[in-house]
Amino acid sequence: MLKLWGRASSSNVMKVLWLCEELSIPHERIDAGGEYGRTEEPFYLAMNPNSRVPTIEEPDGYSLWESNSILRYLVATRAPGDPVHPAAPKLRADVERWMDWQLATLSGPMTAIYFAYVRTPEAQRDMVATAKARGEAETLWAIVDRQLQGRQYVAGGFSLADIVLGPYIHRWFALPIERPPMPNLEGWYARLLAEHPGFGKHVAVPLA
Repeated sequence: MLKLWGRASSSNVMKVLWLCEELSIPHERIDAGGEYGRTEEPFYLAMNPNSRVPTIEEPDGYSLWESNSILRYLVATRAPGDPVHPAAPKLRADVERWMDWQLATLSGPMTAIYFAYVRTPEAQRDMVATAKARGEAETLWAIVDRQLQGRQYVAGGFSLADIVLGPYIHRWFALPIERPPMPNLEGWYARLLAEHPGFGKHVAVPLA
């Protein structure tokens, strides 16, 4: 059976868990990272020299790290041709640009806000930097809000684009921050909760 190394509270592990739920992929999750440690142990570093989560391990010993690469690999090996990762070049490019955008652009400010409010004691928070990150995140979510105009999901049909953005949209609505009205974004978040049980089970959980 596929092994998934990583703590359930990690946004990057959440992505993989949600996809496994969507595609009914049998797997065993093993706690690693954060308070669970293990990522500095030699056996783990042999699989993932970055000492981060998630890492997947196949029964034949093959291992893979980087959450978005793991998502692509799981579709290719467990559900090739599934519309969650379209085969047509233009449709696939539409999905993958949002996957890259999540990593390169959205993750930074959203992680800064999350760490400030959830993992940093109040007396130690840099609220100037946090306010700057919140403003950057607002600008980025406005891009997604415009993208969702006339669409049910980010790239049209439900896809990996929604899965990689999912942990961050939950945090955007769950964190104690100011948020301007973004009706398309709000509708998309509600749709994920209503139509995708894996989102509620693995992603839309208490912040920790």
